[in-house]
Amino acid sequence: MSTVLSDSLIDLELHAAKEVSRTLAIAASARKDAALAAIATALETATPCIIAANADDLERGRAGGLSAGLLDRLRLDEARVRALAAAVRDVIALPDPVGTVVRGSRLPNGIQLSQVRVPFGVVGAIYEARPNVTVDIAALALKSGNAAVLR
Repeated sequence: MSTVLSDSLIDLELHAAKEVSRTLAIAASARKDAALAAIATALETATPCIIAANADDLERGRAGGLSAGLLDRLRLDEARVRALAAAVRDVIALPDPVGTVVRGSRLPNGIQLSQVRVPFGVVGAIYEARPNVTVDIAALALKSGNAAVLR
């Protein structure tokens, strides 16, 4: 793929993430938790497909000379996929941070100042060789009302 085309696709992805972040920032806790529950259920339901696709990826990695340690980090089995779904369900159990008042004070002139947690907007993460990171970042970003761009 040419650099110009690649850069254009990245620009489109970032623009889409920015647009989605506006919706996520104001999403109700129940809606975010329902989306997270759907992710956990999808992981559980699609476990056989995920494991099969991962096996294909691992085979290409072996053929490409990836080390045994790297291949192990990339390997997904039923227990690991179950753990991913459980981690998403753990995020559901966390309180929604959006809108939480961290601290505040009243100024001498009567004005109330409050520090309130708000979403960042778009969170970017660059990582490799950790399939669980994809799920972890997506779940935490969603819970906190943020869009995520993963590389």
